[in-house]
Amino acid sequence: MNPKYISTVRWKFIWAFMLSAISGAGVLTAGYQMVNSMLYLNPAPSTGKHTAILRWIINHIGSAPMLAAAGIISFLFFFFIFTKKIISYLEEITSGIQQITKLGELHRIEVRTTDELGVLAENINIMSDRLQHSLMEERAAVQAKNELITGVSHDLRTPLTSILGFLDYIVKDRCRDEAELRYYADIAYQKTLVLRKLIDDLFEYTRVNSGELPLVTEKLDLKAFIRQLTEEAVPELNLADMTYTVHDHTEETLWIEAAPKELVRAYENLIANAIRYGKGGKKLEVSFERDEDEAIVKISNFGEMIPEGDLPHIFERFYRAERSRSKHTGGSGLGLAIAKGIIDRHQGKITAQSSNERTDFITRFPLCKR
Repeated sequence: MNPKYISTVRWKFIWAFMLSAISGAGVLTAGYQMVNSMLYLNPAPSTGKHTAILRWIINHIGSAPMLAAAGIISFLFFFFIFTKKIISYLEEITSGIQQITKLGELHRIEVRTTDELGVLAENINIMSDRLQHSLMEERAAVQAKNELITGVSHDLRTPLTSILGFLDYIVKDRCRDEAELRYYADIAYQKTLVLRKLIDDLFEYTRVNSGELPLVTEKLDLKAFIRQLTEEAVPELNLADMTYTVHDHTEETLWIEAAPKELVRAYENLIANAIRYGKGGKKLEVSFERDEDEAIVKISNFGEMIPEGDLPHIFERFYRAERSRSKHTGGSGLGLAIAKGIIDRHQGKITAQSSNERTDFITRFPLCKR
């Protein structure tokens, strides 16, 4: 017989039943021999109290009913003993399930057997791990929501306060002349543009990360796509007194499956970020590579280095390194988060690396299968 089936709970109960029956029969045989020797095999008359009780029971009740009762009691006694380990383990599993369901906390049950109870315990441990992971994700989601509300409130309040202040100054006729009025109106207008940009970025971030709208993809020439976007960024490069270069390290056309309208926003954000923080280096560099079945695009600037402690967080929403908080370079803090969300939806990857010489944003996409 297959050992796998012998080690099941069903067979363990069968073995317990058989052992209990054998043990009970052994006890009955021993008891019968003892009573028989006391009453019938002993030539001397038995006048003891116990002997008298035994004679009365046999004469008035009968030996058969007494043997049956003793057999049932001894069988149950041994059955409880032989199944105690199984029942204890089952109670331990039940207690673990109650602790998980009532308290919602991580609880592991020791896997002691290879039978169904052992498999059950292992599955409960897996369920407990998943439940704990889900609870952690839920807590993280709540914390992220609170951080999002806090970040939005702070970033909306700052330009809105300035707008209200300047408009209040204008409405109450505190301006000395028309030139001062136009000056304050222009500041309020610029702050309004900042406010609109933040709202647009927030809407885009929510739309991208909600995943509600499916991507409508098509076969896309990634090289031509990025070259066109870089050309369209020339006016911004000129305003920043920057130039750009393109390095093509592969002669092949890099075809990917992508939604062009979505991908435009991702790379526009990466290029805008490179211009905003790479002015000091006076140059933007775009390079193309292929690594087995992946297309690689690298957007590089040669400005100030991103601190090592900031690198792991730059794709988080509203995260901005201290150097970018000035009025000259401070953005919404959502541009890189939006870019990452879009690239993730395309089954791609984005990473960043920075040194004193350059900062690279590296994107990877799976190539179309031929």
